[in-house]
Amino acid sequence: MPKRRILSLWFPRLGAERLIRAARGLHVGPLAVVAEQSNMQVITSLNAEAQAAGLQVGQPVRDAHAMCASLITRHRNAPAEAAFLTALRRWAGKFSPWVAEEAPDGLIVDLSGCAHLFGGEEALLRVLEVDCSDMGLSVQMGIADTLGAAWALARYAGQEAISDRNGDAISQEARATRARASKRRHWTKGGAAPQVVALGGGARIAAPGQSYGALSPLPIAALRLEDQVVAQLNRLGLRRIGDLLGQPRASLARRFGRGLVLRLDQAMGSAPEPVSPARPPHHFAVRMTLPNPIGLVEDVMAAIDRVLPTLCAKLEEKGRGVRTLRLEAHRADQAAEVIEVGLARPTHDKHRIRPLLEMKIDKIDAGYGIDMLRLEAVQTEPIHARTIAGHAEARRVARNRLEGNTAVEDLMAKLGARVGLEVITRRHPAASHIPEKTAQVLAAAWSEPARDWPAPPRPRPLQMWQPEPVMAPETPDVPSAFRWRGRDWQLAQATGPERIAPEWWLDDPNWRSGVRDYWVVVTEQGERLWLFYGHGGTMSAGWFCQGQFG
Repeated sequence: MPKRRILSLWFPRLGAERLIRAARGLHVGPLAVVAEQSNMQVITSLNAEAQAAGLQVGQPVRDAHAMCASLITRHRNAPAEAAFLTALRRWAGKFSPWVAEEAPDGLIVDLSGCAHLFGGEEALLRVLEVDCSDMGLSVQMGIADTLGAAWALARYAGQEAISDRNGDAISQEARATRARASKRRHWTKGGAAPQVVALGGGARIAAPGQSYGALSPLPIAALRLEDQVVAQLNRLGLRRIGDLLGQPRASLARRFGRGLVLRLDQAMGSAPEPVSPARPPHHFAVRMTLPNPIGLVEDVMAAIDRVLPTLCAKLEEKGRGVRTLRLEAHRADQAAEVIEVGLARPTHDKHRIRPLLEMKIDKIDAGYGIDMLRLEAVQTEPIHARTIAGHAEARRVARNRLEGNTAVEDLMAKLGARVGLEVITRRHPAASHIPEKTAQVLAAAWSEPARDWPAPPRPRPLQMWQPEPVMAPETPDVPSAFRWRGRDWQLAQATGPERIAPEWWLDDPNWRSGVRDYWVVVTEQGERLWLFYGHGGTMSAGWFCQGQFG
């Protein structure tokens, strides 16, 4: 079994270089990507020119402009950077099938058994450098036996520890540790505090089994610790990873928490840390290459009948159903005709999919003939399966399946093939006592029918419209005669009133007539109307007609 080897890729200028790539290299001069943090704009990414000017990530923008007047700033687009990192993950898949993202600017690659395909680890790093240079990206890399060690080498190889001690701290440490002065390997009394030194070409590859020696000179921050923990360790004189390796684990865990010990064990290989790659998306597509070009509708449907069952079998195997299906017909002249069909409910039943394709097949221009057909499930959704417990439930499920009626869904799919699924709607109950707001309109293909529609407190009209003025005496009593839509009506019967108040927390222009008293009015002509008397709000009081019963 090959030795486990982990590659860490770090793109320190990912945000800025993504913008430069998107602009086709038009950015000239110092460039900084900024974001809002704690009510202040700070730098999140810099290009090489900006770093050469002395700017740093995390620096406030106002200070950066004071240091570099020609600095160009752009607001950070975190979703775009995440999508770019995902694209880089797919690119890194050519080196190993086991690649994971480490947001916001890193990748982790499990190279176990893969490096020899590129001539070894050194040759692999050279290929990576060339590829990243061609893409206009800066990259730092590290290879080790563990994820933590590779991460540390990629970001801190060639650096020494940073001292954050002032004179008082140095004096206190000198007095407290004078008896152990001979054991101090990283600082001696009277000497200068260690500074960051870029060694240039520092060891990026830790040989198998040599993580201890490769990590010992690196600063403690390479263990992926919190800044507060790093600062506390530095104040105690523990600045390198090697300083921690000889310390008792119990005292470290007691004072700094188990997170410090866990990170140390992960870097040294004592604690497991697997690489968790992103799961590849499901892709459902089939194609059929024809020996001779075809052009008749019957021949195209015969070819579809050959490939559609295969696609449906793949969907059923994964428990998925298709919502949007694409048919590509590639012609002999290298052109392609494309049609798409949508379904009101996800399915992998070929008998429900085929009629929709047949409805649109006449839109394909065969030209000089079609020599290849391709079916792809563009949009799929899970079809949840239930575990049946007992014979009684099995019989009930079987009966429901046999009695299940998909005619409505099939009708919506056929109508959607003609006019589009988005124009087919259905009504759902809404939480409101206002008559015209008791229902909301939803897309029928992406919603379920309402099973428990609440009954209204009083009968509601079959047809409802915007309130129309009624010429009648302006009194709350039901008029014995009134004029509406240019006709005179005589009252035969009236039921009511039903008082409905407006939603006081909303300023609805349609309810500026104030509180309403609704009446079901039967006229001598036989019409059943829904009248109300508005008591007046921002509008004057009066009678209105809002609906008609069947």
